Amino acid sequence: MSDYNQIKENTKNRMEKTLETLHNDFGSLRAGRAHASLLDGIMVEAYGSLTPLSQVGTVSVPDARCLSVSVWDRSLCKAVEKAILESDLGLNPASDGQLIRIPIPPLSEERRKELVKVAGKYAEQGKVAIRNIRRDALDGIKKLKKDNAISEDEEKRFSDEIQKFTDDFVKKIDDALSQKEKDIMQV
Repeated sequence: MSDYNQIKENTKNRMEKTLETLHNDFGSLRAGRAHASLLDGIMVEAYGSLTPLSQVGTVSVPDARCLSVSVWDRSLCKAVEKAILESDLGLNPASDGQLIRIPIPPLSEERRKELVKVAGKYAEQGKVAIRNIRRDALDGIKKLKKDNAISEDEEKRFSDEIQKFTDDFVKKIDDALSQKEKDIMQV
């Protein structure tokens, strides 16, 4: 029984981490307003390796239509600008020394639809991850049954419980996606 509790706990933790990752991915999609997490996924070529933007400068939000990045090392300004330009966020940074200003243009209808598609891809990746976690858990339960650690009835009950977890997390992903779609399409 404790083996099943380990499987159950591990499954739940992994599914929660998948949902957390999805929320982080959604945070990197802009919905017309400036927010610092928009630049979270940007990697800068710094000191011979790729470094997260947050480790080479401070991102701030002076107003709803602008972000600013205060780069700590002046020699990295060009690299930060280049990384922002090359990201798929459609942003156009302007540098004045150590401070890089990034105006957030209003989203066109076409761009909003593209962002909704990207959000859909993130959600689908999340669902695939959840289903893979379910498969791993069910394999663990089958192994317990094979080793005669649990009965057939327990196997069925445990499998149903894992399926319920899966359904709950898939619903949470769907809810998060519909909320993100509303945010993106809101003008």
